[in-house]
Amino acid sequence: MTQLSEHLSTHTGPEWLTAKRKASFDLFDTLEVPHSGVEAWKYTQVNVDFGKLNPHPKREEVSDISKLPESVQKRLKGTDVGAFLVLDGPDVVYRTELPAELTARGVIFTDLKTAVEQHADKVQQYLYSVVPAEVPDDTTIAAPGTTPSKSPDPSEGKFSALAAALWTNGAFVYVPRGVEVDLPLGSFRVMSEAGTFTATRTLVVAEENAQVTFIDEQDSEELPGTYAIGAVELVVKDGARLRYVSIQNWGKGVTHIQRQRGQVGKDATLNSLVVTMGGTLSRTEMQSHLLGQGSNSEMLALYFANEDQHFDHYTLQHHAAPNAYSDLLYKGVGDDQAVGVFSGMIKVDLGAQKTDAYQKHRTLMLSSEARNFSVPQLEINANDVRCSHGSTTGPVDEQQLFFLRSRGIRQELAEKMLVTAFLEDVLTRVPLKSVVEYIEGIIAEKVGAA
Repeated sequence: MTQLSEHLSTHTGPEWLTAKRKASFDLFDTLEVPHSGVEAWKYTQVNVDFGKLNPHPKREEVSDISKLPESVQKRLKGTDVGAFLVLDGPDVVYRTELPAELTARGVIFTDLKTAVEQHADKVQQYLYSVVPAEVPDDTTIAAPGTTPSKSPDPSEGKFSALAAALWTNGAFVYVPRGVEVDLPLGSFRVMSEAGTFTATRTLVVAEENAQVTFIDEQDSEELPGTYAIGAVELVVKDGARLRYVSIQNWGKGVTHIQRQRGQVGKDATLNSLVVTMGGTLSRTEMQSHLLGQGSNSEMLALYFANEDQHFDHYTLQHHAAPNAYSDLLYKGVGDDQAVGVFSGMIKVDLGAQKTDAYQKHRTLMLSSEARNFSVPQLEINANDVRCSHGSTTGPVDEQQLFFLRSRGIRQELAEKMLVTAFLEDVLTRVPLKSVVEYIEGIIAEKVGAA
C-alpha cells in the first residue's frame, strides 16, 4: 500500500478534508476486496493489486477545443449542455462558464477542487453526506420482534473508501432554493494513460424547489489495466427536481466501479439514467433513499455488453417515508461471451405506508454464449403498499429477424433495429435528444451497423 499512501500525502486542502481523507484511507486499508461470498458481489470479482496502482498523470488545461481527444470533440459538437467541464484523469483540461444570469442567481458549477477552495462551507456541508467512505447501512426499519435485513458486509465499502480517500477532482453543482436551470450542465471525463487509476467525485445539490439536469459522461480509447473509481452524491431537497444521467463508454481494458446515491426529500423528484456501454468490467450501483413524504424516484438504465465485457448493476429503492413512489426499469443486451448481472432491492420501512414501488429488469440475448444473472428482491415492512418486481431474459425473436432479413436488410442493421426497438421504452422516457442520439450511435457500433 506504500504507493497509495504516498499518493494520499500529495492531496492538500483544509484540515477537515485532510482528516476525512486519512480516516477513509485507514478504513480502506482494513477492508477486504468483496468476493463471491458477499451476496451483493456474488457474480462479480475484481482482480486488482492495489500495491501496483499508479495514479493517472496530471494534465494541463487547454484553451482550444481542438486539443481535446477526438472522441470528446465529436461528442461536444453534438451535445446541448449549457455549460460543461472536461477532465482528463485528475485535472480539468477545458471548461465553459455558466451563463451570467445563473451565476447572478447563486448557481454554482465548477470542479470539486475549486469548490473546496471557493465554496468551502457548502462543500463541507454535503460532501460525504450521501456516499460516505463506508457502505451505508440500509437495514430496513422493521417491526419489533421481526428480523430486519442484514447489514451490508463491510467489504462492500472497499472501493467507496478508496474513492473517498483519493478522489482527485470531479464536478460540483449547487442550485439555490427556487432556481430552475433550463439547459443541462455536463461533465466529460476521459482517461488517456493505460495502466493507471483515477478516482473522481460528483456532488450535485438541488435546494428546496430548485430544478437542474446534470449529464456525467466517461469516455476513453482502449486502456489495458486501467481503473476508474468514482462516487456520485445527489442531494434533492424538498420540492426539488433533479435529473441525473451517467453514460459510461470507457475503452476496452478499463475497470469501472462507481456508487451513485440520491437522497430525496419531501415532494422531491430524482430521475436517473444509467447507460453502460464501455470498459471490460463495470460495476455500477444506483441507490435512491426516499426520505420525505411524497418523494419520487425514477430509475432507468440500459446497457449493451458484447465480446468479453462484464457489466454488473446493483440497485436499491429504499422507502423510508410514506406516500413515496419509485419506478425502476433496467434493460440490457448481451452478445458474444458477455456477462450481465442485475441485483435490485426494494426496501420499505416500518411506517412507510402507501408506498408505490415497481422494479422491472429485462435482458435481450443476441448470443447463446452470453450469460445473464438477475436477482430482483423485495423487503416490505409496511402493510398498506403496492410493490412489484420482475425479470425476464430471452433471445432475439427469430421470426422478427427473418422478417427484416427477407426485406433485404443486412444482418447487422436488422440486429440494430431490434436492439433499438427493445430499448425504446427506456429511450422514450429520456427528454434529452442529443443523449438518445449518442446512445443509438454506440449501439450501431456494437452491432457493426455504424
